Amino acid sequence: MSKKTYILLILLASISTCLLWSGVSAGLTPRQAYHRAEDCYKKLRNFPAKMKYRDNWLRCIKKFQQVYRLDPAGSWAPAGLYMSGTLYQELAKHSGKRSDLQEARDIYERIIKRYPSSRYQNKAALALRNLAATRTARKKPVQTKSAKSSSQSAADKYHAAESCYGNLKHDSRKMKYRENWMQCIEKFYASYRNDPAGSKAAAGLFMTGKLYADLYGYSHQKSDLRAAHTMYERIIDKFPDSRYRVKAELLIDSMPQWAKANSARQKDDLAQVIDAHANSSSSSTGSQDKKTPPLSDGLGTVDNLRFWSNPNYTRVVIDASHETTYNHHLLKKDPALNKPQRLYIDLKRSRLGQNIKRNIPINDDLLTDARAGQYSYDSVRVVVDIKSFKTYKVFSLNDPFRIVIDVWGRSDNTISRPKPPVMTSKKNGKLPAGALAKQLALGVSRIIIDPGHGGRDYGAPGYLKGVHEKDIVLQISRRLAKMIRQELKYEVYLTRNSDRFLTLEERTAIANTKSADLFISIHTNSHKDRRAFGIETYFLNLATDDDAIRVAAMENATSTKNISDLQTILSDLMQNAKINESSRLAGYVQSSMVRHLKNKRYSRIKDKGVKQAPFYVLLGAQMPAVLVETSFISNPRECKRLTTPQYQVRLCEAIIKGIRTYIKETSPTAFRRESAGPGING
Repeated sequence: MSKKTYILLILLASISTCLLWSGVSAGLTPRQAYHRAEDCYKKLRNFPAKMKYRDNWLRCIKKFQQVYRLDPAGSWAPAGLYMSGTLYQELAKHSGKRSDLQEARDIYERIIKRYPSSRYQNKAALALRNLAATRTARKKPVQTKSAKSSSQSAADKYHAAESCYGNLKHDSRKMKYRENWMQCIEKFYASYRNDPAGSKAAAGLFMTGKLYADLYGYSHQKSDLRAAHTMYERIIDKFPDSRYRVKAELLIDSMPQWAKANSARQKDDLAQVIDAHANSSSSSTGSQDKKTPPLSDGLGTVDNLRFWSNPNYTRVVIDASHETTYNHHLLKKDPALNKPQRLYIDLKRSRLGQNIKRNIPINDDLLTDARAGQYSYDSVRVVVDIKSFKTYKVFSLNDPFRIVIDVWGRSDNTISRPKPPVMTSKKNGKLPAGALAKQLALGVSRIIIDPGHGGRDYGAPGYLKGVHEKDIVLQISRRLAKMIRQELKYEVYLTRNSDRFLTLEERTAIANTKSADLFISIHTNSHKDRRAFGIETYFLNLATDDDAIRVAAMENATSTKNISDLQTILSDLMQNAKINESSRLAGYVQSSMVRHLKNKRYSRIKDKGVKQAPFYVLLGAQMPAVLVETSFISNPRECKRLTTPQYQVRLCEAIIKGIRTYIKETSPTAFRRESAGPGING
């Protein structure tokens, strides 16, 4: 063969190969291309040695960008663009090149402009803010001489005010004259005014209010106590994270109503403030952009109000585009102004979204409505009008950021269930475990099964190609619901019975509004180490180890940092009698699954035990609630098992045995009574 012929053959082979690959690419759908790119990224992350080389990153980036190019107007396009931006951002950490970060910024900006209605628009905006914050943090702040002198001056003024107040307190004669009080008040207020963002600002305002309140004891002038109220309100508004905010709220609550009336008429008449803003906005249709100042960097939007309710429980959720500080306060009923009792939540650094429904009527037994308004240039106030309630909780969730308001009704509103007496003996003067539940004889008639993830939330990817957590857990949950109806004769609801997306807070709200007796959330576990395997069951509590925090972060679709932050508020959220019951239910389900699968001759069944962690989906549940990690979908052996109907049936049999044991222990006569009818599918 001549040299020319050999070269010609090589060229023909290269051309045919290129045509072949172009044909393969052309045949890909955007979804297939995305999963192909996802696999590339997954393999790259699993090999740290490959992450050192730029071409490996660029190969995956091009695959994600191909998703966009295949259908720029399709639903997968922003996802492909966003991931290519994320990979450029990750690459910048390894390369140290500013150009990679700039590529990420350009991509995020393109998403914001081209896909304003996509959920990736918010993600891209958040990524841009994080990039800007990182860049700012790298620049060492240089404190100017004027700033130093201002801070020093504020501290000096505060100490001078303290000295003035100390001298005044020790001289009862001076305390009789108003001008002596005003001298000290002006000094404290000057320490705040001199540096409103300084370390002494909140303390200066608080002491200003305190001295006005003390002065009222001598002057008996109502204006002095109202001035104190104004100062305390300013602390709540301007320093929500300060320890003085709590003190201010307590002092406001102890004040007589007339002391608040002036402030209520001028500043805190919430209905007037919100209605006035709503009216001005509606009257300026077509010119809203001219009247509403544009969002500046760091300012987010409040985009939606949602609620779920039954006669004894209501959950309201405020959706926001970014994480922000907020505070809440309960206002007493004001007959003089014809105002009901109100709970308000102020979100800082926020503006109302353009398409938000400002007023949502609720009209259940607890609440009248929820209203949102632009309270100030950079703060949004949401007001809930209350008919009656027993207690309430306010907490926030991340990724995306939202604020959850749970309101519970009074006990006399609840329908009591039959409570046959159960005699329980005491041991050493103490009731044995489960005795309280037995004495209350809390019968079970309705169970909520929650298939995790769904819709755009695929959950953990399986070891086998095309297997996703959302599909497996829905199959298991459907089988479990059917078998519970047949064997236990209880009502069963599914939070979802199709491939649809539900927020985590919506799942718990469904269980509460259905007045369920048990809540069981079904999931599959996953780990980057494919050798990991086993079964574990969780209940809501503080996480006790890193592995529990990892699982909670994965199921909450958030970071381990957010889980750690969440634990600081959990002690207040979990003051109910359901934690012990949830722990017992988790124990019975876990031991039953391990024992039953071993009895059915399944090899290598690892008992990872009962664990506790802060799962968003269990927050606020009013019934015993557990989250079952059935097996590791990332493990080759367990992934194959999870896809088989036989293994799914065995899992369901085991979970039902655990439920039956729990019910017998809690209410020994449960299975002697006439069983409830079959339930309705959720």
